[in-house]
Amino acid sequence: MSVRLSVNINKIALIRNSRGGNMPDLIQIARDIESFGADGITIHPRPDERHIRYADIPALKEVVTTELNVEGNPTDRFMYEVLQHKPHQCTLVPDSPLALTSDRGWDTVKEKSFLTDVVSTLQQNGIRVSIFIDASEAMVEGAAEIGTNRIEFYTGHYASQYNLNPEGAVADHIIAGVSAQNLGIGINAGHDLNLINLKYYAQQVPGLLEVSIGHALVCDALYYGLGNVVGMYKNLLR
Repeated sequence: MSVRLSVNINKIALIRNSRGGNMPDLIQIARDIESFGADGITIHPRPDERHIRYADIPALKEVVTTELNVEGNPTDRFMYEVLQHKPHQCTLVPDSPLALTSDRGWDTVKEKSFLTDVVSTLQQNGIRVSIFIDASEAMVEGAAEIGTNRIEFYTGHYASQYNLNPEGAVADHIIAGVSAQNLGIGINAGHDLNLINLKYYAQQVPGLLEVSIGHALVCDALYYGLGNVVGMYKNLLR
């Protein structure tokens, strides 16, 4: 089976917000990305709403026909919006309000009690839950005790080391992936995956179900066009 591609459209929203209007049209682009072959749409609203706005969630939930994945830190506002609109998947990310981008995963051991309550609440409302973690056996085991449906490996370190030593860069992800499979947890991955490093990662990590890609895909679209780029990423995942 192919690994599923969920396209993060935060950067599209950032361009829209920079001029204060509705260009590009986020909702139409989400429709188009699905028609180009993507398996899902990811959004990551932040407290300052500098790209995705909370008001975008219901509009996207109405039109997305594949899967809508909403990422973010489970603050009171975030949880309210997610529980109101019930995306297909909610990915919990421990980013601070001032973070430029996500740069680490949860400590599923230290944050076990908090995350267990959040995961349980989301699951009781019919939402599949993924916890953003570093590729570590200990963090996978902690996630299993919390009861999450899936984990999402933070791939920033992998991407930064890939050109120097691909085997070394992916080694922890392979070990953590095997652990997740043995514990019955689904595996997602995301952050800085691109046309150069994606195929190797997808081939090496056992049990990988889904990748979420936004920044690199939008950058590539400046050269190749959005429709072409979605197809290029999908080809790497087959």
